[in-house]
Amino acid sequence: MREAPALVALRGVDKVYSNGVQALKGLDLVIREGELVSLLGPSGCGKSTVLRLIAGLGDLTRGAIEWADQRGDIGFVFQDATLMPWATVFGNIYLPLRVRGMPRAEAAPRVERAMEQVGLAGFGNAYPRELSGGMRMRVSIARALVAEPKILLMDEPFASLDEITRFRLNDDLLGLWASQHWTVVFVTHSVFESVYLSTRILVMSARPGRVSSEVLLETKRDPSFRTSAAYAEQCRTVSARLAEAMA
Repeated sequence: MREAPALVALRGVDKVYSNGVQALKGLDLVIREGELVSLLGPSGCGKSTVLRLIAGLGDLTRGAIEWADQRGDIGFVFQDATLMPWATVFGNIYLPLRVRGMPRAEAAPRVERAMEQVGLAGFGNAYPRELSGGMRMRVSIARALVAEPKILLMDEPFASLDEITRFRLNDDLLGLWASQHWTVVFVTHSVFESVYLSTRILVMSARPGRVSSEVLLETKRDPSFRTSAAYAEQCRTVSARLAEAMA
């Protein structure tokens, strides 16, 4: 199978914060169009820093970030939904378009489409306090999608949710990724989540972070995959890689 073209590449990236902490050292990674790539590694290894640098939310200490063409729009979903409590679901999702100066009436079809994509059709007038944790995260995802980003960055978005909700949102994310042909970079601490979601896992070493190894995953995923022998075997492989990186 022909390899998809590179969308963004980090070359020899170092990141040292003002307090002297070196988060990344000599990081090299390439994200290709249409991939769902997970960054997996111990706490503090720089996974979130990688997302922030890709999003342009910080400066490199050394190295370069190369885009195949113009960077384009980037969607960012944080671990916390970070919704405006005084705004409705519609208002929260409309925010990125409002910042661009798009009139509400013009934006309405895109907001409605984003709500439908994440299973929130009919909830436009609800407020965050009226929603479950899983539904608030769906609002956060829809807010990232409404700008039609070239790449979607997700920083442990399901970590605080109960297991049933997390499984459901994993399945919803896979369905949307497959149907919309997104490029997704997903940060997680969970071996099991990374194996279930990803086309490729980049295992990161302890701080200062770098890519220690990568695991390619080809198996088609559906809920039955979670109980399959192939899933168990791939989880064992990734767990072993993670243990090596931490050692």
